[in-house]
This record gives sequence, structure tokens and C-alpha cells, in this order.
Amino acid sequence: MRWKLAVGAALVVAVAVRGRRRRVLHPAGRTFAGEVELWGALGDAAEAAGRYPATVRFSKGVGLRPGRADLLGFAVRVHAPGGDRDLLYSTAGRGRFTRHLPTPRRDFHTDYGSIMGYRTGGGHVYLWAAPEPGAAARGPLPGRMLLSAQDHRERRVYGRVTLGEPLTEQADAALTFDPVRNTTPGLHPAGLIHGSRRYAYPLSQWWRGARRVTRGSGDAADGRVSGTRR
Repeated sequence: MRWKLAVGAALVVAVAVRGRRRRVLHPAGRTFAGEVELWGALGDAAEAAGRYPATVRFSKGVGLRPGRADLLGFAVRVHAPGGDRDLLYSTAGRGRFTRHLPTPRRDFHTDYGSIMGYRTGGGHVYLWAAPEPGAAARGPLPGRMLLSAQDHRERRVYGRVTLGEPLTEQADAALTFDPVRNTTPGLHPAGLIHGSRRYAYPLSQWWRGARRVTRGSGDAADGRVSGTRR
């Protein structure tokens, strides 16, 4: 039954994309080259500690005009030696149950959550991203974000994302994410939303005409980004 619900949700997204020929969710955003620094473990699912190049996107879920509350998004693609790793976050509640509910916000300087959890060798975790206190802002956007994971005991910071140079509008339009196919080894997406993403992302990319862009050396510098699906 759960897989039927996931496929149904995916088809709804895909039909909407077909009608708009654009992203049905998070259509308005800004993309940056960036850097991810990892220093803590995430169960058995962490990349090795160190610094990695990244592609970072802040976005509005609906694309409402400035000043209106919107479902804000924060996405990170870590260009790791073993392949790209995608992490997607949305503004959500902060409570035990409300953290699973997307929550509109007016300000990008806020907490972002993974909405659904992930399974690791050490149990379930919920992922968070939040502006680093005291870090310089990039206009309306945070200049640095702290990455953390929360299990049934505590919430631990394990990494930092730093924004670099902005990429072009063309690069932003071509960028696609897939947190299911591009997940970190040992970090397994769980829940209905993750299940619907498995089907929705390939369909939405194909129907909106997005093409795969392969990543080579110097991609962040010249404004090209890699893509898989969204």
C-alpha cells in the first residue's frame, strides 16, 4: 500500500510539472558554489572528515513575492570522491511531531529540516541545517550553515556549509537534485515522502525537459553544475 501512495504522489507532481514545463516545487532560487566541512560522525553514514566542494541552493517552495511567507528550501550537493551526495531540507516545525510538517517562513535565516528521517546502522536520525551564529550574511541569505543530526537522545552538529560565488541563472535552472539516488552510503531515506521522490524526480525531470549535466573539473568556477533529477 505504501508504494502505491508513493507512486500516486509522484504522478501528481509529474502532471503538474508537465503543465508548467518548470519545477513544480521550489521554482525560484539562487545557487552558489560552496564548501562543505565535515568533522563529526553520522552513525556509519558519514563521509571522511575533511573539506569538499559543494553546490548549494536556497529557494522558495511556491515562489511567492518578497515579504510573503513561503516554504523555504535549502539543498546541498556534496561533491565527494565516491560521487555526489544530495541533502535536501525545508523549513519545518521544531517539535517532535511538527518537524515532519513543512512550515512557511518569511526569513531565510531559520532552521531547516529533512521532514522525514533516515535509517542508519545506529538507528533513525533526523537531519537539520541552521545558520551559524555570528557568521556574515550573504544579503538575505545565511553565509554559513551548520549541519546536524538528531536521534532519540541528542542533536549533534557534524558539519558546516559555506557559500561561495553565485552561479548563473542558467546553472540554477539546469540544476537537479535527487536525495534518494544520490544519498550518502549508509544513510537510507525512510518514509512516504522519500518514497514518492524515488518516482517523482525521474518523471519531473523528463517531463520538464531537464537534461543530465556531467560534472568535470572546474564546474563551480565556470558556472556549470552536475545534475541527476528533480
